[in-house]
Amino acid sequence: MNRTMKLLRIYSDEAAYFGDRRVFEVIALRALDARLDGLTVVQALTGFGRSAHMHRRHVLEEDRSVVIEIVDEETRLRAFVQRLADLPDIGLITIEAVEILRAGGNTRHRATPLI
Repeated sequence: MNRTMKLLRIYSDEAAYFGDRRVFEVIALRALDARLDGLTVVQALTGFGRSAHMHRRHVLEEDRSVVIEIVDEETRLRAFVQRLADLPDIGLITIEAVEILRAGGNTRHRATPLI
């Protein structure tokens, strides 16, 4: 099953909006529409970027950093990044190689129940 794919990582802020939706939600919906292989949004405890503003959870507001991870083929990920050009408050975007050791959802290897 070993396959080399790419991991697209998008660093953003949970308080960033595009219209009436959070930027990470817009990215997730667009990734789903693009039929990319997988996406996870991770909420960070703390974080900062070039602005040196420390993002963390406050009592009255949500200001944590979020990391959006998407796994797919490099050409598909690069094309997807182009579809995000209209989102002004994304943040840093990186891409790196990952090796797929096992993919979830494979029903062929499930144990059969003993009767």
